[in-house]
Amino acid sequence: MSFVEYSDCIQDGDVAIIYLGHDSLMPVKVQQGAQTQTRYGVIRHSSDLIGQRYGSKVTCSKGGWVHVLHPTPELWTVSLPHRTQILYTTDIATITMMLELKPGSIVCESGTGSGSLSHAILRTIAPTGHLHTVEFHQQRAEKVAEEFKEHRVDHLVTVRNQDVCKDGFGVTGVADAVFLDIPSPWEAVRHAKAAMKRHGGRVCSFSPCIEQVQRTCEALADQGFEEISTLEVLLRVHDVRTVSLPLPDFGPDPSAPAEPDSSEKPAPNQAAFTLKTTTPPREIPGHTGYLTFATKPRT
Repeated sequence: MSFVEYSDCIQDGDVAIIYLGHDSLMPVKVQQGAQTQTRYGVIRHSSDLIGQRYGSKVTCSKGGWVHVLHPTPELWTVSLPHRTQILYTTDIATITMMLELKPGSIVCESGTGSGSLSHAILRTIAPTGHLHTVEFHQQRAEKVAEEFKEHRVDHLVTVRNQDVCKDGFGVTGVADAVFLDIPSPWEAVRHAKAAMKRHGGRVCSFSPCIEQVQRTCEALADQGFEEISTLEVLLRVHDVRTVSLPLPDFGPDPSAPAEPDSSEKPAPNQAAFTLKTTTPPREIPGHTGYLTFATKPRT
């Protein structure tokens, strides 16, 4: 099992995602002889998980059942243990596209946090790319390094515990893209520029407050970055449902010949037309943060 390579069967040591319901998922480290408690009963790893195919339906001790799914960055995002606020798939997809990430890309990131974006980046840049990620908090840096090793992507990532605003990313002239998710990104812009390749690249900064965006844009302009733009991504999910609409009754056709004793016939039931339609949500999730993008020109 790896977050960047698919496996058919569950093996000892894998991290599997237990699907309890649409809004309820939990990651499980599969171990010989271990058990996992769920609201549907106990899952015994040796007999219920190891050797089974990913996607299998597993019956728990109380008679309920769950599905066991292969881990992906998207599933990890909605089931990971939160150590910080995280980025979700809506923003992650935009970041991946706008930074022009692809297999083989070299990326610098700060801060690592809970590793939600990091896993998506690793899946995108595998098998020949590399992620240099910096985390200021020592315990968070140690924990995310353990998770990368458990998820078998540690060969694609280097974790550093340091202050990116003072010490930079620990690399110079290697990055195709840089991502900043820190309280004062404007203080790290010069380090981001130093980490990027001479032929240029893309940088992104995520900030929840517009005052942070203003100072970051000023720093980017001062460092010679071009194509500076800020956007906000709001997801609006429509509800797809089946509706039945009555067809209007325009009365008898005046051009049709009259039928004898037609006045004595009962009125037919009004016809209806069934179709699929969508309705917009009454409420949508609010602001998450601003994404500021810029390009380092070729030097």
